[in-house]
Amino acid sequence: MVTAGLRSTRGVQRSTRATAKLAWLLCGLALALLAAALLVLLIGRPSATSATDPWQRQAADLLSLVGAPLLGGLIAARRPHNRYGWLWLAVGLAMAVGAVTAAYGAVALASGRAGLPGRAVAAWLGGLAFTAFLSLFPFVFLLFPNGRLPSPRWRLWAWAIIVIGALMLITVAFVPGTGAEGVANPFGIGGWLGGVLEGGVDPGIGVLTLAIAVSGLSMLLRFRRARGVERQQLKWFAFAAALLAAFLISQTPPLGLQTFGLLDLMLETLTVAGVYAGIGIAVLRYRLYDIDRVANRTLVSVLLTALLAGVYAAAVLVLGQMFGGVGGDPPSWVMAGATLAVAALFQPARRRIQQVVDRRFNRRKYDAAKTVEAFSIRLRDELDLDASTVELLAVVDQTIQPTRASLWLRPPTRRRHLS
Repeated sequence: MVTAGLRSTRGVQRSTRATAKLAWLLCGLALALLAAALLVLLIGRPSATSATDPWQRQAADLLSLVGAPLLGGLIAARRPHNRYGWLWLAVGLAMAVGAVTAAYGAVALASGRAGLPGRAVAAWLGGLAFTAFLSLFPFVFLLFPNGRLPSPRWRLWAWAIIVIGALMLITVAFVPGTGAEGVANPFGIGGWLGGVLEGGVDPGIGVLTLAIAVSGLSMLLRFRRARGVERQQLKWFAFAAALLAAFLISQTPPLGLQTFGLLDLMLETLTVAGVYAGIGIAVLRYRLYDIDRVANRTLVSVLLTALLAGVYAAAVLVLGQMFGGVGGDPPSWVMAGATLAVAALFQPARRRIQQVVDRRFNRRKYDAAKTVEAFSIRLRDELDLDASTVELLAVVDQTIQPTRASLWLRPPTRRRHLS
């Protein structure tokens, strides 16, 4: 029996190591494809066109794609039975194939070499990669965080996405005509069947895009039913998604917060990396319960930065117009005074914003702090030990909410009088 148990344990260990090797192999394949895309851009250096960005920007955008295969490899190697890691590996591979074909197409298009070998096949693979990515992405929401659907009721929806995605892959593979790259599909089918396929491309892409939005709503339903660890995991995902949404909204023209050059690249890379990091922390449960503190501190920092930046800009603008003239540079003392004012406002503003955030988003912590503060004030004037004991237990029950609370006081010791 002991020998059989050891053999079974060794078999499980070998299987786990083999699974981890497979996960890292797929991750390495995706990273190699991204490296190949970067190499193609560095060699070809395509210039900007109406359909593509400059090659420097395309090369920099590859940084935001590295996180997907790394996240999938890490989760699949550490949690091989969780299908969520394998999903991210598939998403990463689809993105990597799309990156390689897009780089190759950009070089061919910018150089004017229409007869570049394999250009039509590259465009064909790029279309398939994009369709595969679009078909897989709804499951990023449906399977988070444990690799299972929110409930059995979602099985029909999941199978519908799989069927539509498979049909779209077939459609994109054999649809006739010319793609966005200006290259005809080398495997396109003519006749009435080709017409049917061509008419199904746009509706199919629209359905898959709608599937992503509906699948995102499943996380709200999962959050309402979740408790304990799963609820904290969903908070991590929501926190990372909120950072990404805030960055995207800040880049819209109406807000006028667009950034350019290296700063824009750094912000975009850090934001996307934050999404991958949040998902990885949630699934692997690394310091999972720090999310409330992280979200609290992040919100306070953002609000404080916005407030101080607004105060500084307003002070420089107003005082500069008053003492520097319209359109002129503000005097140096105005800049120094605005800096000192911001420094003086830092601590009071931080405390006030922290109180507002706690009162609005962390009401339990705020109420507990107020209860403890009020009890500490009353305790200074309270002389009755029994009354203080009862009130202390009430405060503990109200703030910490334990299942049972008791208080033990050490009896006073009698002093010996030496004669």
